[in-house]
Amino acid sequence: MGVLQLVSRVLREVEEALEDDSLRRALERAAENNERNVARVLERHPEVEHLAREVEEAKKSVIERLDYYIDKAMESLRRVGARPYLAETPEEAREIVAGIVGRGKLVVMSKSMVAEELRLREHLEALGNRVWETDLGQLLVQLENGRPMHTIAPAVHISRVEAARLVSERLGLELSSGSPEEIVEAVRRFLREKLVHADVGITGANAVAADTGAVFLVENEGNIRIVSGLSRKHVVVTGVDKIMPTILDAFKAVLVQAAYAGLYPPTYVNVTAGPSSTADIELHRVYGAQGPREVHVVLVDNGRRRAARHPVLSEQLRCIRCGRCQLECPVWQQSANHWGGRVYGGPMGLGWTAVTESLEVAAEAAMLCLGCMRCDLVCPMEIPLSRIAAWLKRQYTRRMGLSG
Repeated sequence: MGVLQLVSRVLREVEEALEDDSLRRALERAAENNERNVARVLERHPEVEHLAREVEEAKKSVIERLDYYIDKAMESLRRVGARPYLAETPEEAREIVAGIVGRGKLVVMSKSMVAEELRLREHLEALGNRVWETDLGQLLVQLENGRPMHTIAPAVHISRVEAARLVSERLGLELSSGSPEEIVEAVRRFLREKLVHADVGITGANAVAADTGAVFLVENEGNIRIVSGLSRKHVVVTGVDKIMPTILDAFKAVLVQAAYAGLYPPTYVNVTAGPSSTADIELHRVYGAQGPREVHVVLVDNGRRRAARHPVLSEQLRCIRCGRCQLECPVWQQSANHWGGRVYGGPMGLGWTAVTESLEVAAEAAMLCLGCMRCDLVCPMEIPLSRIAAWLKRQYTRRMGLSG
């Protein structure tokens, strides 16, 4: 009982979540749907599991030589006309993006957990920019001034009634029935004007191919291809852990992520290799045709290179952010990302919080892990998430002087 008293901060957030009946009902539905959808995908497409093993091996090879692959990716990005940057800290990443965007601009963003990690939207808004999330779930999170509750489905905690209220009150959109279909159509109309007139489009990346500089993005809404393809400047913000050795490895990674998110085949897979161009006049290549004139790729370290050398935390870098472990976890099913750090929650969130935010925060949160190992069983990258949690627990007890 003494240990539980020492994790009061984590307990407070989880206790508040437990009192929210609508949250728990939403999480239960999401977990049931995901389990059923993934099982259906793997039954119909058994080749996905073979792809997962190939992706795992490719990611291991990158983690073992991360600095080499960072250099190779940056060289390839330059070769295709993109402008690469390596940001060691969140502050440096924010400064780089702010320098590209400027002030007083209209910025549209697709969902990115790394952007959340950097507090990028808030930083750009503080500089006088108008910034809009274009993923429906992430837009709802922006409107409620909250945080994503799942890595793939950020608004999993928001009911259709609450979504209708947010859209009506915060965006001033008139709704009659408040049905999901009506909400989607109203938001589509609202965002279309922003997308067409945006100065800068910011996306994350599901994978970056070191051999070619190709950036892969997987989606279902269709907003990412507009964000990345319509503005004059496209800024990619992603972790160095998303680098894959080859373009084929990168494609496999996005397919595996989509499958274990239960969304397979994905509606869209976008590949960007430099700015738009045309050579239709005398085969003279001109950059900035119908798409972006500039493509900037900010590779974010924020503890990842240090973690790559760590005997335990290096395992977390294999994560493809499918969110399968979160939906399987009995603790997350009751509390969502209230259990974890500021950005990353659930089983995967323990390791990511230790890497990108604070070992102390991650260790404290790990004390609520049940050690049931269900997360280990469903992870497509076979990351020993329960072992990471157990290691974090040991760090906590040692820090608090509780170990024998």
